[in-house]
Amino acid sequence: MKKSILFIAAMLLSTTFVAAQEFVYFGAKGGVNFSTFSGDGFSDFEDESSRTGYHLGLLAEVPLSDRFSIQPEVLYSAQGFDIVRRDDNEDIEHQLDYITVPVMAKLYVLEGLALEAGPQFGFVVEESIDFGSAEKELFNDNRNDFDLSLGLGASYKFSKFFVYGRYNAGMTDIYDVEGVDVKNSVVQAGVGLLF
Repeated sequence: MKKSILFIAAMLLSTTFVAAQEFVYFGAKGGVNFSTFSGDGFSDFEDESSRTGYHLGLLAEVPLSDRFSIQPEVLYSAQGFDIVRRDDNEDIEHQLDYITVPVMAKLYVLEGLALEAGPQFGFVVEESIDFGSAEKELFNDNRNDFDLSLGLGASYKFSKFFVYGRYNAGMTDIYDVEGVDVKNSVVQAGVGLLF
C-alpha cells in the first residue's frame, strides 16, 4: 500500500515536472490540523471535538498563466477527533493518519494572494485510540483505506515564503457501517518555503 502511494505521488510530481520544466517551483510546507468527523453515528459519545495534529510534506507549483497555477502536494496528515465517554468522562483521542495527495488549482486574485480549490486523495497509514496513558493500534475491517476530500483555501506568498489556510471537506465515508455516515472534516494552517 505504501509503495503504491509513493508511486502515485512520484508520477504526479514527475508528470508536472515534464509538462513545465522551466516554470515549476518546488517547496515544502507544514503546519497544524484541527480535525474532526462530520455526519451521523456518534450516539455513544458526547462532546466530540477536534483533534489537534499536524501535516508536513512537499509540493510543486506549476504556473499555467500569470494568475493561474496547479499545485500537487504529498503530505503526511495527522487527523481524527477527541471524544469523552459518557460513563467515566475519560478523554479519548481517535487518531487516524493519512498520506494525502491534494491537487489544487490556484487563482491569484492579487499579487501574492491566491484562492485554492481542488480534490485531495487520502490513504490511511495508521489508526489508533489514545486513552491518555495508553495507546492501542486498531485494524478495522469496516474502515475505508481511501478518502476523497474537497479542499478550499487561500495562501499568501511573499518572496520564497508563504502562509496558507485550508478546509478539507470529506466526500467519502470513513467507515462502512450501517447507520453511520461519518466523513473527515479538517482545518489546516501553516507556512511553507519555495526552493
